[in-house]
Amino acid sequence: MSGFNKLVGSYQEAMAGLEDGMTVIAGGFGLCGIPENLISEIKNKGTTDLTFVSNNCGVDGFGLGVLLEDKQIKKMVSSYVGENKLFEEQLLAGELEVELTPQGTLAEKMRAGGAGIPAFYTATGYGTPVGEGKEVKEFNGRKYIMEEAITGDFAIVKAWKADTFGNLVYRHTAQNFNPMAATAGKITVVEVEEIVEPGELDPAHIHTPGIYVDRLILGTFEKRIEQRTITTVESQA
Repeated sequence: MSGFNKLVGSYQEAMAGLEDGMTVIAGGFGLCGIPENLISEIKNKGTTDLTFVSNNCGVDGFGLGVLLEDKQIKKMVSSYVGENKLFEEQLLAGELEVELTPQGTLAEKMRAGGAGIPAFYTATGYGTPVGEGKEVKEFNGRKYIMEEAITGDFAIVKAWKADTFGNLVYRHTAQNFNPMAATAGKITVVEVEEIVEPGELDPAHIHTPGIYVDRLILGTFEKRIEQRTITTVESQA
């Protein structure tokens, strides 16, 4: 990797420098747009005592869920944690710390961190356990709690297409937490389905400018469906 070229040749190189005890911000929503191969590399590295900031923790055996198998995650900062039996077991056993955060607040924490904004006020969570111990101010007759921004030692992101300079395009609902996560890491690592040369992407279609990206790798991905529901319609005579 040299100059503006962000491309790296292996997942080992992509995640080089990740150490025990670090904080990792992960893009994705459910199983949509998750950096699954970067997660697998973290598992292979055996890095432990990690704090993950992500909407959810994958499912048993896939996504961030694979990191629970060897207890590599110390703490999760998440919005939704209802799809993972192992997650539940470790939480109830006191083996996993969980900080539940409203989804919009979590997204704004990432965005604010990437923008250099240390904190912001939101009405979400006021008067609930989410707001306990947090500073409260009143604006125009309404109470707001102060939420601190989030940044990570690493951010891991999944995009659809990129050029070698790291300019990113997300596809459909993969534009969930990935754009915010990409801005909030000291080192941002992105895996993509396709890489093109600079100038081949329409500038109007770029979602994340390459200035935020440190490392870029081409990957192949498993297209999973999180919940499959089938309705049988019986023909009527």
